[in-house]
Amino acid sequence: MTVVVVAVILVGIAIAAYAYFAPRAKERAYTKREGEPLQVTTAWTHEAGDEFAGLSESARCDMIFAVAALEDERSQQLLEHALSDPSEAVSLAAAHALTGSGRRAMVERFLNAHPGARADRIAQTLSLLDVQTPQSS
Repeated sequence: MTVVVVAVILVGIAIAAYAYFAPRAKERAYTKREGEPLQVTTAWTHEAGDEFAGLSESARCDMIFAVAALEDERSQQLLEHALSDPSEAVSLAAAHALTGSGRRAMVERFLNAHPGARADRIAQTLSLLDVQTPQSS
């Protein structure tokens, strides 16, 4: 029995040592080179949107809150895409996340561009939550 325990511990140590000392890929620099046009693609948002649409409502809400924590441009685009989700709960989660990250004006533009009872309910819920935009220093 102790031989098995020792063997498991040794295997664990070997895995940890390999994980620590293994060669790592160098970070890619995503900077624009002089004279080279910047290539921008939005294809990932369509793919992310398709995968996003295939999730359950609760999974989409979970994804909204997880993506909101990333605070990068791709995440913001996904949150903007989620505003037009068929589920009002997902739309509200996206609006709440965007408003909380200082993009209240974008959410208001979206709600104004899509008037109706749903937009009114989202706006009322956001006002009840009283999400304050971060103060810029």
